[in-house]
Amino acid sequence: MKIALLGYGKMGKMIEKIAIDRKHEIILKIGSSNQHELTIENLQLADAVIEFSTPDTVLDNIEICFAAGIPVVVGTTGWHNQLPQLKEQCEQGNNSLIYASNFSVGVNIFFHVNKVLARLMGNYPYYDIQVEEIHHTQKLDSPSGTAITIAEGIIENNSTKKEWVNVLTADGEETADDNVKADQLLIESFRIDSIPGTHTVIYDSEVDMIEFRHTAHNRNGFALGAVLAAEWIQNKKGFHPVQDMFDFS
Repeated sequence: MKIALLGYGKMGKMIEKIAIDRKHEIILKIGSSNQHELTIENLQLADAVIEFSTPDTVLDNIEICFAAGIPVVVGTTGWHNQLPQLKEQCEQGNNSLIYASNFSVGVNIFFHVNKVLARLMGNYPYYDIQVEEIHHTQKLDSPSGTAITIAEGIIENNSTKKEWVNVLTADGEETADDNVKADQLLIESFRIDSIPGTHTVIYDSEVDMIEFRHTAHNRNGFALGAVLAAEWIQNKKGFHPVQDMFDFS
């Protein structure tokens, strides 16, 4: 398979290595210094596009992928509020897109179990719920897209929480959660140098605490998942959440 990479930072380079290891070819690499090479003609040389750029460029990148008629895997986060419009545009244009806040296989298993656990814990409303996420200091968005997906999975399956709120906490500071209402799900975000990503769901009561956690040792799982998504979306049309890749039935 021939792959175009939109976004050639640390993640893009890791995706490149894994794609080559899986016998694919990288035929286009777009970073900040060669945006002029991002053309419909160049994209049409590829079988799939993997998009890991920035929240400021992702929508324009998707537009040109749609114009080129090339399936696109989108891993950029920080723009999830635009998803409904993008889904409509994708389907109306008979395009192909798969989107995830996190393509890691382990994280997607975590997402599924998180929903099951939230449903179960809804029977015990004396447990308060909180989400914590830790990432490296270069991460641009807060909360992480992964944390948002976790929070939405809880809210959809546990009636004690109606919406999520975010607090970005500097290392060592106390959480400023005095204004968080009982029906709001707190996502506490930490930014600590060199942490690839840790996400924890906490159920806390007066008598005990339950913690459910995923810890990434490195970014390889994110990159591998993106390549698997590019392989999966071949010959498929429409807008696909990453759950479509997995069989959790």
